[in-house]
Amino acid sequence: MAMEMRLQQKLSQQLVMTPQLQQAIKLLQLSRMELAEVVQQEILENPMLEDTNDARLAETLDRAPGSTGGPEDQPERKDKTQEVQGEVRNEIDWENYLNSYQMAGQGTGGVNRSANDMPSLESTLSSAPSLYDHLGFQLMMTTLSDRQKEIGMVLIGSIDPNGYLKDFDSGFLMEEFECTGDDVEEVIETVQSFDPIGVGARSLAECLLIQAIHQGQDDDVLVKIIKSHLGNIEKRSFPTIAKDLDEPLEEIYEAVKVIMSFDPRPGRQYAADDARYITPDVYIHKVDNDYFVIPNDDGLPKLKISNYYKSALAKNDNAKEYVQDKMRSAQWLIRSIQQRQRTIIKVTESILKFQREFFEKGITHLKPLILKDVAEDIGMHESTISRVTTAKYVHSPQGIFELKYFFNSSISRNNGDDMASQAVKNKIKKLIGSEDGKKPLSDQKLATLLKEDGIDIARRTVAKYREQLGILSSSKRKKMF
Repeated sequence: MAMEMRLQQKLSQQLVMTPQLQQAIKLLQLSRMELAEVVQQEILENPMLEDTNDARLAETLDRAPGSTGGPEDQPERKDKTQEVQGEVRNEIDWENYLNSYQMAGQGTGGVNRSANDMPSLESTLSSAPSLYDHLGFQLMMTTLSDRQKEIGMVLIGSIDPNGYLKDFDSGFLMEEFECTGDDVEEVIETVQSFDPIGVGARSLAECLLIQAIHQGQDDDVLVKIIKSHLGNIEKRSFPTIAKDLDEPLEEIYEAVKVIMSFDPRPGRQYAADDARYITPDVYIHKVDNDYFVIPNDDGLPKLKISNYYKSALAKNDNAKEYVQDKMRSAQWLIRSIQQRQRTIIKVTESILKFQREFFEKGITHLKPLILKDVAEDIGMHESTISRVTTAKYVHSPQGIFELKYFFNSSISRNNGDDMASQAVKNKIKKLIGSEDGKKPLSDQKLATLLKEDGIDIARRTVAKYREQLGILSSSKRKKMF
């Protein structure tokens, strides 16, 4: 069989991801903070981009009294400056102010400020000390030797945010500092005497024992419970503890009360602030009976093409190609950001249309909604809706929510109407919140109560929603005293 080469044409369709499309998709999925960082980086790298906010600020400063400018502006600025200064002098009684103002340590016959008038050292700190700093300071105040203090700093560095001594190698310390195990144990005991009480423990039982000893509550029954029956305390199996220790049940109750007053995570009071500060991407405002979706542009750079480099493009042929390339890049970025804002607005308006009752009446009226519903409503792909609703937030009359919050699976009701799963979770949370602590509602009882309200879901579904809410089971919620 002879082999030959021949040319053949073939027609096919293919999606090509242009740089502009790639950039638009990338910007669409960024959070507000990430977008601001990307834009600032682009401003630094692309001379064609200008932030109009910065330009207005520079113009304001340039026009301010005392700023330098052209000679023709100086007389007018000088007159305005004198006029403003005259107004300020008339408003303030400078003579009385200077007579009453006393600088500490200056002037003859002046009265210095007392120590009580000065702010405390703690008030001048920019942030609260960390657990590491707090323990390190106490270590330096001890009478330990320099070598022991070095061992102590290594140990303190191994204490986790909850206050537990984790992932430290005593063998390494013994080899590194040429010491014995007893030396390391002595330093550990010293650290365990620091504030907060219970810090430096290697287990929950040791942490509780340290606190019991410190409070003088280390009687035999309490110590035995801590060492052998923490699991039974968690299960509320108090009769089992009483039987094993051969003690009256009332005695066990009293001991458990004391144990539960201890802090199982003593280091958390020095933990870093985990609060999240959210800036909404859009606002939903209600005016009379109508709702309006307004973008939040505050804090984001407002970009424009630099006029200076536009003129350079016309004057300098040598830099023409470079300037043109940077101009195209700047235009793509500006258009991509504008498209991102328009898409967020469209998606939010669609969500508002589907979830209007939620914005009117609250979470109990949240309706089932899936990405496909919004995608079909505004003529976009589901993947685009997913990108838009992730890490984007809306400020509404009901509070601040992530856009993805409004998408819920449906739960059938006996009356034929479907209910959002998030609304069911809220009902479960309310039922548990109003229960009797000594007789907590079981998952089966919760399912029964929901069924009476027209929500027919299985017990295992209730258990799943309860776990998603971070709520313990009824046996672990039960209050014995």
